[in-house]
Amino acid sequence: MRLNQKLYDLFKKRAREVNIEVLCLGLGYTAVTLSDGGIGLSYTHFEDKKSCMLLNKHIDYEGQPALQLLEKIKSDHPVERSMALALVNALNHKDALEYPEDRKNQIMFDQFNIGAGTRVAMVGFIGPLVDVLKQKNARVEVMDASRGMGEKSDFYAKLGNWADVLLLTSTSILNNTTEEILQNVHPKVKTIMLGPSTPMVAAVFEHLPVHMLAGTVPIDKANILKATRHGMGTPVLQKFSRKSYLSL
Repeated sequence: MRLNQKLYDLFKKRAREVNIEVLCLGLGYTAVTLSDGGIGLSYTHFEDKKSCMLLNKHIDYEGQPALQLLEKIKSDHPVERSMALALVNALNHKDALEYPEDRKNQIMFDQFNIGAGTRVAMVGFIGPLVDVLKQKNARVEVMDASRGMGEKSDFYAKLGNWADVLLLTSTSILNNTTEEILQNVHPKVKTIMLGPSTPMVAAVFEHLPVHMLAGTVPIDKANILKATRHGMGTPVLQKFSRKSYLSL
């Protein structure tokens, strides 16, 4: 996948210069902290658990150069990619802290004129956001394979002839579907990548029709790590983070 290669190429120099401090592989999210103070998150993506092992090989990344884990962004194993994407966000943490905040998604709604009658396609069901969209009388279609929502061919057709806006969870990076989904988008559709996994890096998405990145930038390391260890999800993690955006 070109997206994975770009993530690797953009961060390999920085990854050589720092060590991993903590790698916390939680049931909901994964967190990585670095020797330079960086911290990043990513959704922990794995298929149905069939044994006590989520990884096939024991590697202790802590205290080691970050480059060793960054290589796993190109892995076929979703858990390894989850760890590597959290690392990418940790490597980018300092830059991401500079982006403006959109705590209530108001800037996103205003910039893309999301309101009554707007046709919104969503990949990855986000309950609180769906509730807000319905309150605004937007029309919403959702595809989420893990919940059995949506049929791929029908949804892709809607991306080409129905949708005004696409809300695309960055978990799609972890299952390698981002580029496939975006190949089906009509040129007039405005796409927003969102969620704690989102790498807030414009250059990563230069080859794709993405118009905004809406991510989660941790600011309280201790509480982020504790929430991750305790299997907490997005609503808790965002209490200890900035909900930032970057227009592309």
